[in-house]
This record gives sequence, structure tokens and C-alpha cells, in this order.
Amino acid sequence: MDEIQNRVASSALMVFDLEDYYPEGIKTQIDLAAWLTDGFLLKEKEFRQALAQHDWSQYQDQYVAIFCSTDAILPAWAEQVVAVQVLPYAKKVVLGSSNKIDELLYAEILATVDYSPFEDKPVILKGCSKKPVPQSAYIQALRYLQPLAKSIMYGEACSAVPLYKKK
Repeated sequence: MDEIQNRVASSALMVFDLEDYYPEGIKTQIDLAAWLTDGFLLKEKEFRQALAQHDWSQYQDQYVAIFCSTDAILPAWAEQVVAVQVLPYAKKVVLGSSNKIDELLYAEILATVDYSPFEDKPVILKGCSKKPVPQSAYIQALRYLQPLAKSIMYGEACSAVPLYKKK
């Protein structure tokens, strides 16, 4: 009887798992609607008073996303005034949802990865993850892997979808 062999493990196939680069740390959102009258109207004096009374130190060493959960029409400076308050405490501040934080962090992290081990190799861009990897991170990874890899597939070794093959 023939011995069962794991052909994936013995192949030249390399796995690039974005979960390995997941940015750790506390991610927080600041909703401007909390400081708006009825969640929609920005009254500058009251807005600035509320910001002055807010405990900004609670964001120490956190990744902070500033957004507004309502359809309020805000002046361009509203987010900036909040950013000025939180910047001295936060690791990083972005405008948008908490997903925007992960997108930015992944872009920064993936720019520093050594991709040379993937040169002229078939690569699987691992698709299933337990952590919330944004779709934009996959595009960023492709940006760096495509010039080097022999081929790139997406998914798992047992059911990968071809994305790219070097000509």
C-alpha cells in the first residue's frame, strides 16, 4: 500500500498569510455625532466646550478613527479640531471608520516586509483569516508580490483561485 503524501507541504508553494502581519493594539472610534445638537447640528461654542471637557488621555497609545455616524453636514475644520485634541495621546489618527485604521496600518507594515523569499516561487495569498483583514491589504500584498512571484493564487492550497502567472 502506498503511503499518503502531503504534496502541498513538499511543493515549492509558499503561503503569504496577511494575518501574520495583523496590526496589534487598541483601535477606537470617536463619533462626532456625540457632540452635535440632536446628532446633526454643530454649534461651535458648545462643540468646543464639549471637546475641552473630554478626557483625551483615555486614547493613550491607541489607534483612533474620527468619524460621524449621522448624515450631519460638518464644516471642514470639525474633524481637525478633534484631531488636534487626540493627536498628543494616540499612536495614529485617521479620518473614517475603524476599518480605515487597519487599511493604513497594513499599508505601512506591508511596505516594510522582505518579499525576496517569494521570488520566482508559486505563492498562495491565504484567504481565510480569523482576524479582520481588510480587502485593501490583499491588493497591497499583490502590489509587492506580483513583480517577484512566479504565480499567485488566492485561498487555501486545497482550493486556490489563480490570480496571476508570470509570462
